[in-house]
Amino acid sequence: MKIAFLTPEYPHPELGSAGGIGTSIKNLAESLTDLGHSVRILVYGQKSETNWQEGDITIQSIKNVKVKGVSWYATRKKLKRIIDDLFEAKEIDIVEVPDWTGISSFIQPKKCPLVMRLNGSDTYFCHLDKRPVKFWNKYHEKRALQKADGHIAVSQFTANKTNKLFGTQIQFTIIPNGINVKKFQATTANEADENTILYFGTLIRKKGLLELPLIFNKIITKRPQTKLVLLGRDAKDIQTGSASTWQLMQPLFSEEALKQVRYLGGAPYDEVRQHIAAAGVCVFPTFAEALPVSWLEAMAMKKAIVASVIGWGPEVMETNKEGFLVHPQDHDSYANAIVEVLDNKEQNRNFGEKAFEKVKAVFDNQLIAEKSLQFYKGIIESKHNGI
Repeated sequence: MKIAFLTPEYPHPELGSAGGIGTSIKNLAESLTDLGHSVRILVYGQKSETNWQEGDITIQSIKNVKVKGVSWYATRKKLKRIIDDLFEAKEIDIVEVPDWTGISSFIQPKKCPLVMRLNGSDTYFCHLDKRPVKFWNKYHEKRALQKADGHIAVSQFTANKTNKLFGTQIQFTIIPNGINVKKFQATTANEADENTILYFGTLIRKKGLLELPLIFNKIITKRPQTKLVLLGRDAKDIQTGSASTWQLMQPLFSEEALKQVRYLGGAPYDEVRQHIAAAGVCVFPTFAEALPVSWLEAMAMKKAIVASVIGWGPEVMETNKEGFLVHPQDHDSYANAIVEVLDNKEQNRNFGEKAFEKVKAVFDNQLIAEKSLQFYKGIIESKHNGI
């Protein structure tokens, strides 16, 4: 099968920064090629029109069309032509698009099936983050949702919330995000520091980074030797207009707690793995996700995690089995859960083992790729038969 992914981001030095959507696509693309299928990544919004090969994956960089007042429409029509041409040339059999900002709202390929995978639309994240969504973003996202030939969601929570927000009744196939478990092999237990808490991911309000200082303040009163390591790029805070979430975080720490915090900025994958290995526990007090890959990465390395109980959380892990799920605003309970994991070595080890077993059984990339291929096959057959 020849699968194309239309995306605004993809992890590659030539393509600018990439977040969760790009990482999820890369994980899936690599597993699809491992299974012998062809993958082409169509990355729009780029500075140049180029194609190159990255292993078994073809990457196509596409510039947006600049026409005053109608750039959004002209760009979508350009993307439609590219997809139609690739399909006619038999270079692709199906194209997958994300729900983010509804790029496919005016892309209706002549014959090529178009599948949408929900990793969380702007409408979805604005709702979870309790802020208004732009009218045009919501318009395009709903139109794109309704026009797709098939629908995947990475969690049942995301599917249900999307239907409610857009007033639709779409039947979503649930296929979670996955990771290459082999890339996140656990190291020996003696490398971990039982006094180190690790958060890795973007420093941004929606991921609970303004709750984390208040949680850590409580931990320090009980375990003054504990360290908090923050790993990830800093982000602008939309609510206050601040250019830096890290700057907003610092005054929230107590004087004693701030001395125990290390913010390391962003890091390449290999370095992230080293920090996960060295952590006593990984924490994710987020308010807004669809199905977070970072949780899976920590779990694959046999790390106990203390994460958010909101929505998607119970679909990833079971509290008191693979770690703890706590509401990010319940600072006392969240802090107590972290302290319990750090102080109880046997429980910490058991959580880590169970977490690894869960990722291997449910979230391994090959399983996700096989489920995706089965879904693609059904959509292609339906399109071919005019259903």
